Amino acid sequence: MKPQPAELLQQHERWLRTALYARLHSPVEVDDVMQETVTAALENWQQIRDPSAVGPWLYKIAIRQALLYRRKQGRIRKLQENVQRNAPPPSEGGTSPLDWLIAEERNEMVRRAMSELPRRDAEILLLKYTEQWSYREISERLGVSESAVEARLHRARARLREKLLAREVISTGT
Repeated sequence: MKPQPAELLQQHERWLRTALYARLHSPVEVDDVMQETVTAALENWQQIRDPSAVGPWLYKIAIRQALLYRRKQGRIRKLQENVQRNAPPPSEGGTSPLDWLIAEERNEMVRRAMSELPRRDAEILLLKYTEQWSYREISERLGVSESAVEARLHRARARLREKLLAREVISTGT
């Protein structure tokens, strides 16, 4: 009588767990990878012809699943690091994840609106509000008068406001 898949998996489970632990160093991760290994083995059980070759076959599956698991964990870790790196500093009361997501979405909408502005408008707004330059600094660097800077900023803000109103990023009362 040919051994059943469950019997063979049970016979090899202990040493496979040991091999996986040597690679993963965490019982929880070993459990996760063993679960994936059993699933993959059962899905491909028809491939095995010789019951004596089950051990090496299961070992290959387990190692492949461990590699896939570690790759997935690496991607998750990178995403978490990106979120932490890009998250705003916590305020005194703390920022909820929802507040952070809303702020990020709003920032993205502002960036899109800025990208639709004429180059000169975007340039003067960025110099004023990201570089924190005064009218005098802008006028000196651009070679225009301070009154010209003031007028250009006024027009640029009005155009940006129109774009933000159209996107409902701001309301008419803002």
